[in-house]
Amino acid sequence: MLNGTKETRPLDIRQVKTRKDWRDFHTLPYRVYRNDPHWIPPLLLERKFHFQAKHNPFFQHAKAEFWIAYRDGVPVGRITAQIDQLHLDRHRDATGHFGFIEAVDDPVVFGRLLTAAESWTRESGIRRIVGPVSFSLWDQPGLLVDGFDASPSVMMNYNHRYFEQHITAAGYCPVQDLLTYEYDGRLPFPDRAMRLVEWARKRNRITVRPIRKDSKNIDQEIALLLDIINDAWSDNWGFVPMTKAEIADLATVFRILLRPGDVAIAEYNGEPVAFALIMPNLNEVIRDLGGKLFPFGWAKILWRLKIKKPFTARMPLMGVRKALQSSPLGAALALMVIQETRVFNIANGTPIGELSWILDQNEGVKNVIDLVGAAQKKRYRLFEKPLG
Repeated sequence: MLNGTKETRPLDIRQVKTRKDWRDFHTLPYRVYRNDPHWIPPLLLERKFHFQAKHNPFFQHAKAEFWIAYRDGVPVGRITAQIDQLHLDRHRDATGHFGFIEAVDDPVVFGRLLTAAESWTRESGIRRIVGPVSFSLWDQPGLLVDGFDASPSVMMNYNHRYFEQHITAAGYCPVQDLLTYEYDGRLPFPDRAMRLVEWARKRNRITVRPIRKDSKNIDQEIALLLDIINDAWSDNWGFVPMTKAEIADLATVFRILLRPGDVAIAEYNGEPVAFALIMPNLNEVIRDLGGKLFPFGWAKILWRLKIKKPFTARMPLMGVRKALQSSPLGAALALMVIQETRVFNIANGTPIGELSWILDQNEGVKNVIDLVGAAQKKRYRLFEKPLG
């Protein structure tokens, strides 16, 4: 299939069941992006674990199905469909999701894969499907529609330009946009931001501290961060709070990757009310490993994280408790925690950060980011389709 022209040879869409099916499912992106310099191969071992119920707590409250498309025995596309019971309980909107869609430039492949996902979700009483969501909004949501000139940050999607055309041709319409911003920490903190921070410090009892990462306190600290996020994000589009199992799974990752200064927690009158968390951009670290940890990939990762140190980082989590969000104090608290992680990362050789993702409709957070002086970099889009 070349240049999006319609292919007439038979297409076989099958559910992923066998070991070979799974191997083809996970390695298909290497075929789709083999000539794209911006795609970064994920670590295959991590991806395999991510799709296994015993390793991924998402499956404790959700079910999913997986398909792969073959033409003449060659894999040419893949997709997942998932139904999250926590989403249904919270939003009561009869909505399922598709995700992990990858395919060659062929509208027939996209159409048949999406039809498979739609049929499976419809059989469970679903009346609307949204995607790509892989597997949840906490994971890697959205289709890249603007910003193809740079590689994605860790836990952010990447795809070819033609994906949008083929998804909309299958009857999907935009429902939500997600934005990323690039922040050059070497630039001075803007004067207007510093004035707001100084105003807040003079008039309020505010302290900003790093996370306590010792073994005695780390679980309590992670629970605190997620409590703030679950409150701060509770009114956001599509939000579903993390479960205790998902928090524990995330804590395992944080113990390995994060330094205390990567997290800044703001306390107001002695109560934790805001935080920012920044993490090394692992995509920068693994881009030349071809998805392999062994025999030497793991050693290269450790050396690049601990000795060489990444030039870029990503801030995936930042939140201010809902009661303070619409006030100048709330904006100042957000600026304080961002500034604290910025200073720490510059001192440790990581000056460039991505703030992502941000709902396009979240004007409050976008205003804070404007105060920081970050520039919009990429746009991701979610699509919806009624299933009737």
